[in-house]
Amino acid sequence: MPNPNTFTVSRLELRKILIAYGLTEKSIAALFSSMEKEHRHINVIQFTTLLEKTGLSRERIANVFRRLNMDDILISEILNMTDESKIAAETGKLYTASIEFD
Repeated sequence: MPNPNTFTVSRLELRKILIAYGLTEKSIAALFSSMEKEHRHINVIQFTTLLEKTGLSRERIANVFRRLNMDDILISEILNMTDESKIAAETGKLYTASIEFD
């Protein structure tokens, strides 16, 4: 039974979504490389931070998550936890949802 806090997306679909929101091929390649290092499974907070490092705005990040079928309440929680993780730098309290691609 799949984990309800895991969102699975194909590499092709994720690439299409990221291109639609303005990421360059170079940024996408770097993002996928980071995900490969994590065995194609990444904590959603790490994923959000990586997207921010590419220069993607919070609104565009939220739209990426909506395309992954996340609801606005979950997206808000993710963005808040990302902010908290930057402030507190405590890994023990991070949200446990993940993004993975096949």
